[in-house]
Amino acid sequence: MASKVRRAVFAGSWYPARAPECEREIRAFVERGGIQPPRRRRLVGGILPHAGWYFSGNIACNVIHALKTAGGPAPDVLVLFGMHLSSSSPNIMMPTGAWDTPFGSIPVAEDLAEALSHQFPFRLETPDRFTQDNTIELQLPFLKYFFPQAKILAMGVPPTDASLTIGRAVIDAAQQLGLTLNVIGSTDLTHYGSSYGFTGHGSGPSAVAWVKEENDRRIIEAMLDLDPKRLMAEARVNQNACCPGAAATAIEAGRRLGANEAESIDYATSHDRSPGESFVGYVGIVF
Repeated sequence: MASKVRRAVFAGSWYPARAPECEREIRAFVERGGIQPPRRRRLVGGILPHAGWYFSGNIACNVIHALKTAGGPAPDVLVLFGMHLSSSSPNIMMPTGAWDTPFGSIPVAEDLAEALSHQFPFRLETPDRFTQDNTIELQLPFLKYFFPQAKILAMGVPPTDASLTIGRAVIDAAQQLGLTLNVIGSTDLTHYGSSYGFTGHGSGPSAVAWVKEENDRRIIEAMLDLDPKRLMAEARVNQNACCPGAAATAIEAGRRLGANEAESIDYATSHDRSPGESFVGYVGIVF
């Protein structure tokens, strides 16, 4: 019996709803240039942004493209950590079914989900009952396009040390099941301006420079150092990541897979595409 499919909520608004238009944008993202090619040939994961494709699709697409072109066999499962959660939020997972994309559905890695659900408490979603969430859905067309045979396990994880335990356990459970993985964390960076209630550093060029050169730079350095605890502390104090639990857990899982070095392939802000008093930072990192 075919799995029930979770419908795409943001298709047709945050990204194209039809496969030809999605493919056209993906090809343009890859060919546009401005991406720093990774030095390392063996990559196991990355951090990417989740705004509408107009703003950050180029960065997100090229993180996943870098994983695709890193060499070695394609992973059996793509583990995607995301969701806007606080330290008091539950773990969230859809353990069965599939996710819809313009390129076709992506089945959930149900055996891996089952193994984790026996170890940790999760608020379980279904293809019919779920939180509308851009942090995961915006990545799915990229994942399906570059890894058409892979399954997915998407999870919301709060910014806590317990989430790091989940990150390690994902890798251990996959190895016990004989599955190969890539791990991805979905987060945007500083949300600055009156639209986000964060205006302590003025406005105009000086505010943009502060976000780019100081506030975002601090958390990017924590990511590049593969330091998940510092990353979460940075976000808590300086409001420079909206999904720090997702990014930190992906890094912890990547370390469990053997990652010992990270690289930034691109950085931008929404101000670059649409200048305004309120804007958001984006980074693409691979490890």
